[in-house]
Amino acid sequence: MRVVVTGATGNAGTSVVRALAADSKVTDVLGIARRRPGLDIPGVRWAEADIDPGGARLSELFSGADAIVHLAWKFQPTHDPVETWRTNVLGGIRVFEACAAAGVHVLVHASSVGAYSPGPADGRPVDESWPTHGWPGAPYTREKAYLERYLDGFQRDHPGMRVVRMRPAFLFKTGAASEQRRIFAGPLLPWRLVRPGLIPALPDITGFRFQALHTDDAAEAYRAAVLRPVRGPFNLVADPVLDIAAVARLLDARTVPMPAGAARAALAAAWSLHLAPAHPGLLDAVLRLPLLDAGRAREELAWTPSHTATDAVGAFLEGLRHGTGLDTPPLAAAAGGAADR
Repeated sequence: MRVVVTGATGNAGTSVVRALAADSKVTDVLGIARRRPGLDIPGVRWAEADIDPGGARLSELFSGADAIVHLAWKFQPTHDPVETWRTNVLGGIRVFEACAAAGVHVLVHASSVGAYSPGPADGRPVDESWPTHGWPGAPYTREKAYLERYLDGFQRDHPGMRVVRMRPAFLFKTGAASEQRRIFAGPLLPWRLVRPGLIPALPDITGFRFQALHTDDAAEAYRAAVLRPVRGPFNLVADPVLDIAAVARLLDARTVPMPAGAARAALAAAWSLHLAPAHPGLLDAVLRLPLLDAGRAREELAWTPSHTATDAVGAFLEGLRHGTGLDTPPLAAAAGGAADR
C-alpha cells in the first residue's frame, strides 16, 4: 500500500509516518511538507509542497497513492485568521478534491476534539454522534468544524472513497515540546524552569479540565485507520481526565484558584500585546469541550493507548524543560516565532 501524508513534519506527522513505515503492509510512505526536514526516517520519502491555493498540484503528488493522511495545519498567526483559513480550510479542501481527482481510495483526515460543540451540562463523555459545530469564538475550532461540514458533502459525492475522520484529544510527545511552547505559550513561558520544585504554583482555572493522548498512540490509530476497512469518525483519547491539579503534581507545585473570567482577561491582554500567541477564544473553547468516549476506536481499530494521559503530559514537560525538538522546521528546538505543521 502506498500512503501520502500531508503535514508530515509536525507533532502528529512525524509519529504517523514512522508508524506507517514500520508496518509491512505499507510499501511506500511519502511525507509532504512546505519545507524539507533533516530528519531521516527509514522507509519515508519527502516532498516539498504547499497545500495553500495556488500551491503545488496536489493531484500529481497523490497519483498512484492508495491512501492520503491529511495532517497539515497552520496554528499561527492567530492575529490574521484569514491566513489560517486560507491554509487550513481552503488548503484542506484542495487536499480533499485532489484525492478525488487522483482516484485515491482512502482519505484519513485529522479533525479534532475542537470540532465538537460544547459538551453536555452533566459532563458525561460523548461518542462520535455529538454535534461538530465547534466554538464560534476561536479560529481553530471554527476551521475544524467547517471542514467537518465540507466532508459531509464530500462523502456523499464520493461514496467509493473510504473517508475517516480522526478526532483526538490534545496530543503530546517529548519531541514536539518546543513547537507547542512557541505555538501556545510564546516568550512568557520560562521553559527552563518547568521542572519539579522550581514552579511554586499553577493557576487552577475554574472549570478547566482536559483529555490528552501521547502522539505515538494517536499515530497507531491513524495506521489502523489506513489499513482497516473502517469509515467515519473516531474519538482518540487516553485516561485519566486531567486538570490543573494533575499537572501541578507532576511539577511538585501547588495550585491557586483563579476564576475563568480572570484567566481569560489575562490571556486576552497578553494576546492583544502580542506577548501570548494563543487566541483568548481558544481558552473559551477548551472550557466548553466535551469529554470524549473512545470506545469505537478501541473496538473497530483494535486500538488501546500504550501511555496514560498523565504519561503524555509528562513527556511534554520533559521535553519542555530540556528544550527538546526534532530535525524538522516545525519541531526544531532552535526555531523562533510562530510555528506550523
